[in-house]
Amino acid sequence: MDNINNGLGKNKNGGYDRIDRWDDDTTNKITAHYKEILGALGEDVDREGLKETPKRVAKAMQFLTQGYGTDPTEILKSAMFHEDYSEMVIVKDIELFSMCEHHMLPFIGKAHVAYIPDGRITGLSKIARVVDAYARRLQVQERLTMQIRDCIEDTLKPLGVAVVIEALHLCMVMRGVQKQHSVTTTSAFTGGFLKHDKTREEFIHLIGAKLR
Repeated sequence: MDNINNGLGKNKNGGYDRIDRWDDDTTNKITAHYKEILGALGEDVDREGLKETPKRVAKAMQFLTQGYGTDPTEILKSAMFHEDYSEMVIVKDIELFSMCEHHMLPFIGKAHVAYIPDGRITGLSKIARVVDAYARRLQVQERLTMQIRDCIEDTLKPLGVAVVIEALHLCMVMRGVQKQHSVTTTSAFTGGFLKHDKTREEFIHLIGAKLR
């Protein structure tokens, strides 16, 4: 039986609500493994502070990877409209939380997404939801950037797509080289953003500008 709280899921109106889903069988399996892990680390899994931790982590991991159960293409299609508009549409400073697949530590940052419509637009919030859908998986930043670009390109068929992600990786901050202020930037472009320097430069300028 599924339990539902807050996360990403399709509602009866065809849109998407934030829903946190966890499956009891999956929760029990993950809980058992985390008990073993804590024990292997030398902890007493029966002490008060840790007694419920394996189950809490099991539910948290399902929340952090809920993107596997979400179809980003359907998110865009749920609010896709025909519109005679062919100028740049930018959604910038989209908060992003993901998990590095190499060490399963978080990376945190912002995504900046733009597209140039060719007869089709989508609801602005859907762009942010697409970012979430791919980010809520075990990821590398490079692949995440391209997945967001390709989803918008393949679904909306625009004249161009631009995606820039800036993120702080805790696997670099907490372990390894331990560089606490290093930020990784990745980008991916199609169409007009790739072919025309001025279009790309305008996008880069606008995502860096303080318009408020």
